[in-house]
Amino acid sequence: MRNHWQKLFLSTALCGALLSPLASNANTAQREDVKSFIDRLVDKHDFDRTELGQLFKQVEIQPEIIDAMNRPYESKPWYDYRPIFVTEARIQEGAIFLQQNYKVLKQAEEKYGVPAEIITAILGVETRYGRYRGKYRVVDSLATLGFDYPRRSKFFLNELEEFLLLSREEQFDPLAITGSYAGAMGKPQFISSSYRHYAVDFDGDGIRDLLDNSVDAIGSVANYLARHGWQRNQPIAVKTTANQQQPKQMGKLKKPNTEIQQWRKQGFTPDQAISDELLAELIVLQNKNGSEYWLGMQNFYAITRYNHSALYAMAVYQLSLGIDQRVDSLKKETISN
Repeated sequence: MRNHWQKLFLSTALCGALLSPLASNANTAQREDVKSFIDRLVDKHDFDRTELGQLFKQVEIQPEIIDAMNRPYESKPWYDYRPIFVTEARIQEGAIFLQQNYKVLKQAEEKYGVPAEIITAILGVETRYGRYRGKYRVVDSLATLGFDYPRRSKFFLNELEEFLLLSREEQFDPLAITGSYAGAMGKPQFISSSYRHYAVDFDGDGIRDLLDNSVDAIGSVANYLARHGWQRNQPIAVKTTANQQQPKQMGKLKKPNTEIQQWRKQGFTPDQAISDELLAELIVLQNKNGSEYWLGMQNFYAITRYNHSALYAMAVYQLSLGIDQRVDSLKKETISN
């Protein structure tokens, strides 16, 4: 393994020197905080110091990544956020993806209890079903945020450590993997720690490939949700009518701990039949002409473990409904023809 990494780093370094202009921050490896990070990896995980030095000479700190972190999609109001992800095109593409991968999706649903349309919708929101995975090198994103974004430095330095461990375990070229500005990668946009802990080899070929393998991506998304509390055959969310003046914004997203019958007493009436004993949390979405209210159950909360945003979970849920309806429609058209 060490010989593999040594050849990988040295060959990549040589190609970079011959083919690329000198980056303005080409001396990243000389930063004291980077040196301390390298020391820790050498002591803790037996990395080779020379190899890491060669790697970090090529790491680029990119201020635009920090700019992107400071203006995430999830800071938008619902009326601006929803049209980005719940679109006619994304629903149609999702229906096609579900049909093309129907057997694998159903296998994942049977094993993990997560519906095929939810798995599909997450892949749709994250990467448009694997087509758009991000333009930044993961190592650059994680280094930029780990070393130059103090507010979340601890988290991203941990992810950088996880990424280098992942690269060693899976024999990735750490300079070749691209992803989001936050360092998520592959068809399901797993961060490095999630890749290491929740990715599965769903096709049984001996490789956990979330970069190019839709089968492994499908199984891994289902496994992730199941490990984060997904409940088989249970509802996700229900739209709710507010019977009186209610808050225009929701507080911090919490795990559901209040029975629906208690929400009824507080003036929230579900728009469809649902058990009063289910635990739910109030979701408030901002529309242009007022607020929209939902009650999210445990499965809604499980989706937010993928991205800690009620907007994200609602977009996934509503996209999944659109995909499911479109697949049913296509099935009916096929039968009628």
